This record gives sequence, C-alpha cells and structure tokens, in this order.
Amino acid sequence: MSLWVKTHRFVKIIFPKYIWKIPNSEKKVFLTFDDGPIPEVTEWVLAELKKHNAKATFFCIGDNIQKHPEIFQKVIEQGHSIGNHTFNHLKGWETSLEDYIENTKKCSEIMGNSQLKTKHSQLFRPPYGKIKPSQAKTLRKMDYKIIMWDIISMDFDPNISPEKCLDNVLKNIESGSIIVFHDSLKGRKNLEYVLPKTLEFLNEKGFVCEKIDYN
Repeated sequence: MSLWVKTHRFVKIIFPKYIWKIPNSEKKVFLTFDDGPIPEVTEWVLAELKKHNAKATFFCIGDNIQKHPEIFQKVIEQGHSIGNHTFNHLKGWETSLEDYIENTKKCSEIMGNSQLKTKHSQLFRPPYGKIKPSQAKTLRKMDYKIIMWDIISMDFDPNISPEKCLDNVLKNIESGSIIVFHDSLKGRKNLEYVLPKTLEFLNEKGFVCEKIDYN
C-alpha cells in the first residue's frame, strides 16, 4: 500500500507529536481541503458539503485568502474549521526556520484581518507534508497542532484517474480517519468526481463528517 495513500504505521511512530488520526467510537471522519480558497472550486466544495450536512476543515494558503477574502468568509460562515497552510505554500525541507515561521505568521495575520475577525487558528498543515523537526518544534511552542492525515486522495495527481482516486479513499476509511482533498485547480477534475461519491458512501455507511477543532 502506498505511503501517500495510507500512512504507514512506522511513520506515525517516528512522528508521534503530529496528528495523523482522531480516534473515536462515534464513526466520525474528518474531511480536509488544502490549498484554497479558490473561486468556483472552493464554492463548489462548500455546496457539496452543505448537501450532505457535512463539516470539514480547510487548510488555507494566505495568499489565496488575500486574493479571495469573500470565499474565505463563506468557509467560516458555513461553520467549517480553518487551518494555516503557510502564506506561499512553502516546502519546509527547502526553507529556513526563520522564513518558514515568518511565512506562517503572515498567513495567520491575513486570517485575522478577515471581516469576521476570526480568532487565531491552532491548526497547521505543512504543504506537501514536508516539515523540518525544528520548524515543527517552533510551531508547537506557538500552540499549533500539526495536522497530517490517515488517507490522501491524490486528487492533485493528473496521472491518477478519478476512479483510482476514489478507490484510494473508500478502501481505507475508518472511524477517526483524516482525509486529504485539494480545493485547487490542479485537483478539480478528480475532486468533482470523488467528493460527491465519498459523501454518499459515508452517509450510507453511517459515518459523520466533522470539522477538526482544537481551538
């Protein structure tokens, strides 16, 4: 089984301070969306979630919030959680500690400047899932919870068919799973096929889609 699809057990053991899953006995799963907000794509996602009375968590890029504040507002107004995904979608492994932290702070400031005056989000997801131990340690000292995943759809990969993308998700879902999608232009084609079918599957199997909330 691919590491990118369902995270191997030993990786979780090596990095126990990251949140890979949220165990529960209530069949709750946690849909997450990275890289937005993006016109049309994020709005389509919000509409699909609303159809199924599902809540989710959106890990937003600060630059996209700045460009599309009205869509960011819709995410909040509809009761979803938001998380920090850096301002410029930085690769942690290729970025200095100082630059990485400053870029994260810049994203947080943009979130705080929203019309709804959102409080500081304690949720952080490293772009590409790549973060240095020094960066993670500093962010934890800033009270961030580093949210990784149990399942990644691979919707962003143009070489993966929509059917394979759906299979990546459905065959691995269990209570507590954190599932990664992307409300981005790159992921749009696969996402538009996979998300409705995933929501229908979860509903049929009695799963509840909840937002992540450590605030």
